[in-house]
Amino acid sequence: MDMVNLSIIESAMVAITREMGINVQKTAYSTIFSEAEDFTCALANPDGEMIAVADFCPSQIGGVPLLVRSMVKEVPLSEMDEGDVIVHNDPYRGGLHTPEHTVFKPIFVEGEIVAFAVCVGHFVEVGGMVPGGFPGEATEIFHEGLRVPPVKIVKRGKDVVEVWKMMLANVRTPRGNYGDLRALISAVDLGEKRIVELVGKYGKARFQDTVRDLLDYSETRMRAEIAAFPDGKYTFVDRIEDDGIEDKQYEVHVAVYVQGDEVVIDYTGSSAQARGPINATLGVAWSAALNAMLHLTDQTIPKNSGCFRPIRVIAPAGTIVNVDYPASCVGGNTESHPVIVCAIFGAMWQCVPNRVMASEGTTHGCFVFGGLDAYNGEPFGGFDFSYVGYGGRSFADGNDATDSINGNCANTPMEVFETRFPWIVEEYALRPDSGGPGRHRGGLSNVKTMLCTGPMLASQMTNKHKLPAWGLDGGGSGMLGATLYKAAGSDRWQTVAEAFGKVSPSKYSNLPLKPGDRVRVMAPGGGGYGAPALRPRDEVVEDLREGYVTPEGARAGYGFGNS
Repeated sequence: MDMVNLSIIESAMVAITREMGINVQKTAYSTIFSEAEDFTCALANPDGEMIAVADFCPSQIGGVPLLVRSMVKEVPLSEMDEGDVIVHNDPYRGGLHTPEHTVFKPIFVEGEIVAFAVCVGHFVEVGGMVPGGFPGEATEIFHEGLRVPPVKIVKRGKDVVEVWKMMLANVRTPRGNYGDLRALISAVDLGEKRIVELVGKYGKARFQDTVRDLLDYSETRMRAEIAAFPDGKYTFVDRIEDDGIEDKQYEVHVAVYVQGDEVVIDYTGSSAQARGPINATLGVAWSAALNAMLHLTDQTIPKNSGCFRPIRVIAPAGTIVNVDYPASCVGGNTESHPVIVCAIFGAMWQCVPNRVMASEGTTHGCFVFGGLDAYNGEPFGGFDFSYVGYGGRSFADGNDATDSINGNCANTPMEVFETRFPWIVEEYALRPDSGGPGRHRGGLSNVKTMLCTGPMLASQMTNKHKLPAWGLDGGGSGMLGATLYKAAGSDRWQTVAEAFGKVSPSKYSNLPLKPGDRVRVMAPGGGGYGAPALRPRDEVVEDLREGYVTPEGARAGYGFGNS
C-alpha cells in the first residue's frame, strides 16, 4: 500500500466531490440547493462501492452504495456508453424517498468504466397530493409523487427528450425542476472531467489499485475503532409520536452487538409499518446505522464503503424500519432516520458514554407550501427547515439551532426566503428554555413566525410535538416542538389539529392559507446530559445573561433562585 499516492488521490477525489457540490449550489434554481445545500456529491467504483464523498448530507452519504448497486441491477454496465446519465428516485429500488433524485454518470477511460460520478439532491416539488413533496397524510407511495426507476435521461451526450417530458409533466414547477436537474447533471459532468484528468495523471492501473487500497485502509481503521469498544449487547427503544393517520406511537427497537472488530445493528422488535408516511425504507435504515457509527468513531477515517464493511444491519421487512411496498415512506428519511440514529446512541451510551449525546430534536420541521405566484404568474413550491437543539454531551452543552443529525443543511437567509416566497418573517429567534436541563444543557431550538402574503396550500412532516427529546445520565428532556396557526383578523393561536381538525399536530396535508394568516413553527430542543444539580452556578448565571434560560426556567430546571 503506497500511503503517499493513497493520500494524494483520496484528497483529490474529495476535492472533486466538493467542487461538484459548489457547482450544484451555484447553478441550481431552488433555494433548497442554492441556500440549504440539501444534496450530496460522491464518487463510486463500478462495483457500487462509494470511494469518496465530501461533508454533505449524512442520510444521502449512507445511501449512495445501495443507490449505485440498485441502479446497476437495472442498467447493467454492459448497456452503458460514454456520455450517458442515469436518473433514479424510487424508494422501492434502493432509494431514500421520492424527493431524493439521484443522477449517475459512468466515467470511461480507454473504453472501461473506472468510476461513477453521483449526485443526490432533494427536489422540493415531485408531484403527488401536496405541493412541496411532504404529504403528512399519505397512505401509499402513489400519494408521494412521481417515481422514476433507473433510466437514462441523457444518452451518449444527448438528452432523452421523452424522459424529460415525462418527468416535467408530472410536477407543479417544471421550470424549477428543469433547472435543478440540469444542476445535478452539470455536477456529474464535472466529476467525470476531473476523474479523467486524475486518471490521466496517475495512470488507470495505479488509480484502480489505489482505490482498492483506500477502501481496505478505511476498513482497517474502522475495525480498529470498533475493536476498542467493549464487547456486548446494548439495547434501547425510542418512539415516533404518530404517523399523521393514527394517534398512536411507533417504537424503534435497537440492539447493537459489538463483537470484536464488527458491529451488528439489529432492529428486530420495531413496530409494524405504519399507515402514514413515517416508514423507513431499507436504504434509510442502513444509512441511519452508518450515520450513527460515523459519529461514534474517528472522524478522520476516509468516508467510503470500506469503513461500512464491519457494520451489519438487520431490518425485518414489514416494519417501520424496512417498509413493504406500496406503503407511504416520505417521512422515513427526514423524521425516522434521526430517531433511529438517536436510538443507536441511546444503546451505545452503555458502551461508550463519552462518545454519544442525549437525544437531539430529531426533525427537520419539513414545512412545505406551494401555490401560484401572482407577481409573475408562475407556480411556486417551497421547503422550510426548522433547526433543533442537539443533545448535551459528557463534556459540553448541545449545539443550538442545528439541522437534524441526518441533514447538515444550512439556513436560508430571511431576505432570500421573503424574496422568493409570499411570506414575511416577523420573528426568527432561539427558543429560551428549549434545551433540556443538565450538567450539560441541551441545545436550544429556533422559532419562526411568518405572515402569509399570498394564497397557498401548506403541509408539514415533523416530530416531537408530543414526545420530547430525552436526556442522559439524569439530564432533563428538551422542550416540545409546536406549529401554531392564527387566522387573519384573529388574536388566537391554535395548533393545526385544533384549527383544521387534523389527527396529528405535526403531520398533515394541504392547509389552505390566505393573506393575513400567520404560522409559527417552533422546533424541539435537545435533551440534557447529567444531573441539573451538577451544573455550576456560574454557568446558569451565564445562560440567564445570554437569554438561553429564563428566570422561570432556571428555577424549574436548576432550582436556581429558590430559597
